[in-house]
Amino acid sequence: MRAAVASAADAMIALGPDLTVRLWNPAAERLFGWAADEAIGRPLRTIPEEYTAEHRAVLERVREGGHISFATRRLHRDGRLLDVRAVVSCMRSDDDELLGWVGFYRAADEDEAVQHQAAERIRLVRRLNDVVADLNAERELSAVLDRVAGSVIELTGADAAGFVLIEQATGTLRLVSISGLPERLRGVTSDLRTSLVGELLRSGRTVMLATADTRSLGDLIWSELEGLHTIALGVSTVHGRPYGALYALFSGHKAGHIELELLELFAGHAGVVVGNAVSYSEVVKQRKHERAVIEASADGIAVLDRDGIVRQWNPAARAITGMDADEVIGRPLPFALPAPDAEPTIQVESGAWLNVLYSEIEDHDEIVVDFRDVTEAKSLEAAKDLFLSMTSHELRTPITVVHGFARTLVNRWDKLGDADRRQAVAIIAERAQTLGQLVDNLLYSRAVPDGLDVTNEPFDLDRLLHGAVEGFRGMSEQHTLELMIDEKLPEALGDAMATDIIIGQLLENAVKYSPGGGTVTVRADAEDELIVVTVEDDGVGIPAGDRERVFERFVQGEAGDRRRFGGLGLGLYIVRRLARAQHGEVTAHARPDAPGTLMRFTLPRADHSQ
Repeated sequence: MRAAVASAADAMIALGPDLTVRLWNPAAERLFGWAADEAIGRPLRTIPEEYTAEHRAVLERVREGGHISFATRRLHRDGRLLDVRAVVSCMRSDDDELLGWVGFYRAADEDEAVQHQAAERIRLVRRLNDVVADLNAERELSAVLDRVAGSVIELTGADAAGFVLIEQATGTLRLVSISGLPERLRGVTSDLRTSLVGELLRSGRTVMLATADTRSLGDLIWSELEGLHTIALGVSTVHGRPYGALYALFSGHKAGHIELELLELFAGHAGVVVGNAVSYSEVVKQRKHERAVIEASADGIAVLDRDGIVRQWNPAARAITGMDADEVIGRPLPFALPAPDAEPTIQVESGAWLNVLYSEIEDHDEIVVDFRDVTEAKSLEAAKDLFLSMTSHELRTPITVVHGFARTLVNRWDKLGDADRRQAVAIIAERAQTLGQLVDNLLYSRAVPDGLDVTNEPFDLDRLLHGAVEGFRGMSEQHTLELMIDEKLPEALGDAMATDIIIGQLLENAVKYSPGGGTVTVRADAEDELIVVTVEDDGVGIPAGDRERVFERFVQGEAGDRRRFGGLGLGLYIVRRLARAQHGEVTAHARPDAPGTLMRFTLPRADHSQ
C-alpha cells in the first residue's frame, strides 16, 4: 500500500480531523513544490486565500459521504497559481468516526470542462458582488434583512431560505427574514442550544451541510417546505460576534460545494451589510433621541455649523427669544456668544438677560448653544446687591450711635450732668425708633405677592388724618404742617391701620425731602366715588422719569438729591401695595406752580360701596 501511494501519478494529500496534513506523497511534492517533511503535521499550504471558502465548502459537502470532482486552483511553493483537477472524499472508520479527508490532484489540461467550470465560478462570484452591492445600497435594517433571504435563493438556487437572529442573551433564534416560506412564520423562535446553529457555533466552523439521510431536519420550522432533504447553513458575524445565520433549504436538487462556498461568502458579506445597517439604525435612533431631548428641553438650544450658521432651533429657543425657527435657521445666531473666559450672562438687544453656555462637537464641526432667560434672576440679584449695600449703611449708622452713647453712659455716668444724660438717652431712643421703623419696612417688603392682610370696612378718615398730622408736628421745627379737610368728608372704605401707615410714610417723606423746611400741606376731599388725599411739600421734588419708579422695590429715584437723604427705598413700594390692597391708588406728581412734590392717595367712599 505504501509503495502504491509513493508511485501514484496523482498528488495524494490526506488531512486529519484537525485539518493538518497527515499524508503527502512524492507526486504532491512534484506538483506543489513542498517536500513531505515541510508539509506533514502542518496546516495545508496549497489553498489560496480567495479559495478558502471553496475548500471549507468541499470538506463540509463530503463530510457525510461521497466524493466531489472539480476544477480549481492551488498554490505552488514559488507563489504560482496552478490550475488543477481535484477529487476529494471523506475518510471514516468502521465505527463511522471521522478520520479526515483525502484528495487527489493533477494538473488540469485546458479542456472544455475546466474552462466551463472556471467561467461558471467567475460568473457566480460576479453575481455575488452585484448582490452585495445592491444590499449595501440599503440603509434601513428591516429592508436589508428582507432582501437577505431572497438573495440566498438567487445565489445558491435553493428552494427556500431564511435569516435568523442569534439572541445570545435569551439563548434563542428568531426568524426575521424568509423567502419561499409562508409569511406567518416570520418571528418564530426556537432554542439556540438544540438548533443546527448552536451545533455549528460549537464546532467552530462557519458553514454546515445537513441532509435528511444523516439527521433530523426539524430545526425551526423547515418542515413547512415539502420534500426538504438538505440544509446549508452559514454564520454571519457583526462587530466580531455571531449576529445571525443564513439557511439555504433544498427540496428539488442537492446542494454542492459551490453552493456551500457561495453561502459562506455571502454570509460574510451579509454580516458586513447587516452590521452597517445596524450601525445606521443606531445612529438614526440616537439622532431621534437627541432631537427629542433638544425639542423637550426647557432651555433654548441652537445648533450651529462651523461657520456659525444656525441649523437647529428648539421650541424653548423660540419662547425665550420670540423668534420662530424659520426666522433663524440658515442665518447667524441672533446674539453674540460670550468669550470662552468671560461671564456667561449677557444682555441682548431686547434688554433681556441670557445665561449662555456652548461647546464644540469636533467630530461634526458643530457648536451646541444652550441658553436660558435669567432676566428676573438678574433683576433680583441687582435688587439684592442694592439692598445689601444700602442696608449695611442704614443699619450701621443708628447702631453706631446707639452703641456709642450707651458706652458713654456706662463709662461716664457719674461725670455727666443730668441734662447730658437725658440728651444721650433721648438720642438712643430716637435711633432705636429709627431702627424699629427700618425693621418694620423690611418686614412689609416681604409681603405676600398676591395680597396683603388688610380689611375693607368703613372708618373715620377725618379723625385718622388729624391724629397723623398732630403726631408729625413736633418732628421738625423747620416745617409747618397744614391740614385741610372737607367739612362733609364721608367715611372711607378700607383698613384704618394700613391707611395710617400710608399717611405716616407720605408725611415722613415730605419732611425728609424738604431739608430747608417749608410747609407740608395735607388735603382731603370727596370726588365722585373716591376720597382723594394729597400731601404737598416744598422739597427737592421727583424727576419726571422717576415718578413711577419710586414705587418699585428698593428704588429711591435717581442717585442725586434724593439719594443723599438715605433710606432703603422701601417706603413708597409698601405704600402703593397697601393702597392697592384697599382698592385705592398712590401716585407722584410735580406741584403745578411751585417746587416740591404732590403725592395723591385715593380710597373708595364707604357711602358708595355696594
